[in-house]
Amino acid sequence: MNEYIYVDNSSTTKLNETVLYKMLPYLKENYGNASTTYNLGKISKRAIEESRKKIAKCINADPEEIYFTASGTESDNIAIQGIAHRYMYKGKHIITSNIEHLAVLNTCKKLEMEGFDITYIKADRNGIIDVKKVKEAIRNDTILISIMYVNNEIGTIQNIDEIAKIAKEKNIIFHTDAVQAMPHLKIDVANIDALTMSAHKFNGPKGVGALYLKNNISIDNLFCGGHQERGLRPGTENVAGIVGMAEALDITVKNLDACNEKEKTLRDYLYNRLNSEIKGISINGDNTYRINSNLNISIDGVDSSELMVFLDMSGICASGGSACNSSTKELSYVLKAIGQENTALRITLSSENTMYEMDKIVYILKRSVNIIRSKKNN
Repeated sequence: MNEYIYVDNSSTTKLNETVLYKMLPYLKENYGNASTTYNLGKISKRAIEESRKKIAKCINADPEEIYFTASGTESDNIAIQGIAHRYMYKGKHIITSNIEHLAVLNTCKKLEMEGFDITYIKADRNGIIDVKKVKEAIRNDTILISIMYVNNEIGTIQNIDEIAKIAKEKNIIFHTDAVQAMPHLKIDVANIDALTMSAHKFNGPKGVGALYLKNNISIDNLFCGGHQERGLRPGTENVAGIVGMAEALDITVKNLDACNEKEKTLRDYLYNRLNSEIKGISINGDNTYRINSNLNISIDGVDSSELMVFLDMSGICASGGSACNSSTKELSYVLKAIGQENTALRITLSSENTMYEMDKIVYILKRSVNIIRSKKNN
């Protein structure tokens, strides 16, 4: 199959050509180690610091508040474990939700084994975390609240501003996993203490992420090593990746409104056609508070794993949920959390998708659903 229709952009995105162009010199000519003192190394060091400034500007942060990592998962681990261990003298209670990414949930499970007490706020049937429930869960020994900005499966957007304000009023550190939010929302970290992001979600390279950490927050180091990233994330820097991440985020922020409008037009058109031409479709997640690129649906009587086989054979790249949880055919924990009993199809669009592709997806889905249902009826 030479031609694909790619609609799995919450899993990963295509590397932007301009980003690749910006990265190439640091893979070829300017390959110096940023920790060295000669000119070739200084070129790499300057590139890293310019990238730090560029990313900071995109989220209204100071450059020294940006730390480069290898992924969003690593950023989540550094933030949550580092904060928990540094402030455990104040208490060992942490608040999160039951629909967080596994990078957060499994980190919290690890902390539970170390004696921390974790409160998991349950999302409602639309995948929204009630701000009041977060406030009610706060105790005298609460040291951290970590709530994701946008859910990676159902695309729901949480009221991060209100949760962050509550945390600030109570003098509690607030962290948000913004990996899925960065490509779609304007982010301002004024009231946020820690935020994680990953370059490959917004047309940057894989293998590079970042952690925003407010200047007045100190954390324990997760790794031992050298002085890179002020000792918080030691190891020789991925200069080309860092340059690519900064360029990709800059392009994303500048084109945010136009891309959002295009994605919403495509998504609404696709859903309206599917809903009118295939019986038994339901949307997972809130209809209003969701990113424009996300369409997560369940189809009565159709198992998504079987449906995915038909889509793959037809060159359509979609998913049943998070790529990090794709090895299991069981209903995802996010769908269980919102009371869904059917498996789901997650279609996540980009501004590069077309109406022609949406029409082809409808045609293939209709045909596939008819085949699956007819086999069950025979």
